Amino acid sequence: MAQVIGGVLAGGVLYVIASGQAGFDAASSGFASNGYGAHSPGQYSLTSALVTEVVMTAMFLLVIMGATDSRAPQGFAPIAIGLCLTLIHLISIPVTNTSVNPARSTGVALYVGDWAVAQLWLFWVAPIVGAIIGAWVYRSLISNNSE
Repeated sequence: MAQVIGGVLAGGVLYVIASGQAGFDAASSGFASNGYGAHSPGQYSLTSALVTEVVMTAMFLLVIMGATDSRAPQGFAPIAIGLCLTLIHLISIPVTNTSVNPARSTGVALYVGDWAVAQLWLFWVAPIVGAIIGAWVYRSLISNNSE
């Protein structure tokens, strides 16, 4: 809940800044909202967006869990996590504008309204499913086999 509130507040700050440019319109610009179909930066389908968000979130969770595992070298987790998130953005910005976090998606979608709110469900469902898959894979295949 705190992340969603923070995302909405951060979206508000960005909205105030962007509104300082003459002609800015959150709805017509998309305001970096996540989307699929006509609202995907590369016009990717719902299926492509779903698969991208699920896989990227699952991979992100695997990296987070591995980097923060007690068996991992201490002090390197921020580097691994940051580089992983950078790669995720490079891969998925053209597909969905990259979510992997429902709070991030909600924070700007509320300022766009209309289509962004209508498509927001995907950017809640896919990261949650991806996180569950990533945690399950880590616990089942990596964590249990390394002890």
